[in-house]
Amino acid sequence: MRTWQELNEMQNQYRKDVALRLDETDFDLKWEILVCGGTGCLSSKSRDFVDAFNAELAKHGLADEARVIGTGCFGLCAQGPIVIVYPGGTFYHQVQPKDAKKIVEKHLLAGEPVEKLLYHDHETKEVINKLLDTPFYHKQERVALRNCGRIDPEKIEEYIAFNGYQALAKVLHEYTSDDVLAILKNSGLRGRGGAGFPTYMKWTFAKNSPGNQKYVVCNADEGDPGAFMDRSVLEGDPHAVIEAMAIAGYTIGANQGYVYVRAEYPTAVNRLQIAINQAREAGLLGDHIFGTDFSFQLDIRLGSGAFVCGEETALLESIEGHRGEPRPRPPFPAVKGLFGKPTIVNNVETLANIAQIIVKGPEWFAAMGTEKSKGTKVFALGGKIQNTGLVEIPMGTTLREIVEDIGGGIPEGKAFKAAQTGGPSGGCIPVEHYDVPIDYDNLMEIGSMMGSGGLIVMDEDNCMVDIAKFFLEFTVEESCGKCAPCRIGTKRLLEILEKITSGRATMDDLDKMEELCYHIKENSLCGLGQTAPNPVLSTYHYFKEEYLSHVQERRCPAGVCKNLIQYKINPETCTGCTACARACPVSAISGEKKMAHEIDQAVCIKCGMCIDTCRFDAIYVQ
Repeated sequence: MRTWQELNEMQNQYRKDVALRLDETDFDLKWEILVCGGTGCLSSKSRDFVDAFNAELAKHGLADEARVIGTGCFGLCAQGPIVIVYPGGTFYHQVQPKDAKKIVEKHLLAGEPVEKLLYHDHETKEVINKLLDTPFYHKQERVALRNCGRIDPEKIEEYIAFNGYQALAKVLHEYTSDDVLAILKNSGLRGRGGAGFPTYMKWTFAKNSPGNQKYVVCNADEGDPGAFMDRSVLEGDPHAVIEAMAIAGYTIGANQGYVYVRAEYPTAVNRLQIAINQAREAGLLGDHIFGTDFSFQLDIRLGSGAFVCGEETALLESIEGHRGEPRPRPPFPAVKGLFGKPTIVNNVETLANIAQIIVKGPEWFAAMGTEKSKGTKVFALGGKIQNTGLVEIPMGTTLREIVEDIGGGIPEGKAFKAAQTGGPSGGCIPVEHYDVPIDYDNLMEIGSMMGSGGLIVMDEDNCMVDIAKFFLEFTVEESCGKCAPCRIGTKRLLEILEKITSGRATMDDLDKMEELCYHIKENSLCGLGQTAPNPVLSTYHYFKEEYLSHVQERRCPAGVCKNLIQYKINPETCTGCTACARACPVSAISGEKKMAHEIDQAVCIKCGMCIDTCRFDAIYVQ
């Protein structure tokens, strides 16, 4: 592909292949069947459904009239595997391979939807035929995720059909590097990897740094527990990242890029490599792109799962073949980065916004969000929530809107207690801040942070001390050990939390815990150590009464910390049916038949089998 005109001609040609999805009339197929191929749905046999569906099409002689397309993640993971049938966009959920026969015979041949597979709203029970009509999508704005669930990520033709590589062509033919920087500045795009540093500023530093060799690096080392935003973009729209990295290369004067992605993401790695190969073959990577003087190469480097390599300088060390440890800063990577050369490091989501900003203009992007946080943010929504999945919301959307309107609320009528944002580096947002608009500054003000976008919802059954301990255990395990405040300090901090949850702590331990948190924050070398105490500090600040209950009363109010709870039997409601005694694995329950039973606390291992077995709600946790 040598010219912009060739790209436009190819786009017009390829649009016919996706015409059903575009609601256009010039198409050759009768049906297109989109099947979610994200990791979550693949684990639920969506690939088997594709095989079964193709077999049914062949069986009925429809192979030339319909096409089954594997896509990236649609977002509504709780209802996967998801299948959408065009024309019409009928949405089927929790589909299994055996359902292929029903959809072909009833939907395709008889023209009637398969009622059993249609989505029912969990509150109104209303049948919703189209995916985007579900409440889950009403307050979303898909920019970084625009193509996820809409195209086949393994076909460059489909990316081009949906305006792919138009931004790169526009930049190379119409803009100088300064023009691109001005566009990014006016858009207000900030880094989506956690710190929220202005993207144009990072690129400007690298552009202005002297050097005959510069690099563009994509940080796809997504390691937060419960986070899968970057993975989903790479699985569903890898060309968006490739195109943005080429634009970045042109802007700062780099001819080489690297995508650093963790090896635990085999589907993402495979699709990214396919996309890179396709871009090279089409002349969109390599020498003299679009017939210009600009050349850009792109390669993949695999990470081994070290969380610290999400920190940009540790990531660069790993690409160079060294142990993943952070470097002291300054100098910053934009001045002295990969192999000692000026380098920009952006995460996947940041790059996924670039092409759309170029094509649609910075004003379009800046119109979304808040004054200081423009655009949208992708979150992996998990925990105690009805609609777990991937969401993209305009900055400024409140936590309440995400949890209740998009997430569908908390199951079983439980009360919202807190939400953890930013993973091990973030903090817990309590119910008193339920209506705070989510953006970079607001989250920092209330003791949390945006992070890469993990959002874990907790209800009244969660113990906040245990939550802090969980995230700190992760940090201790993932610390590279280079600096003492992180290597030793987080370990000592974890020991205090273990004392608290086991009922051995004193009030002095709480004072030591708080003092140690600030020492670690102020003296650690990199962001991992500097933010490691955040879950402890935020839970201690907002849920101090729970810490006091653990220390002063030797009691866990949520009934989570096993050493601080007791299982007891209410003699007034116990019928003496002996079911609990028969279920107890250590024979801790005794009593005559039809008489109230008792639990020997010295023998009880607090497994909960008795509560699960009792049909009369006679057993409770104290």
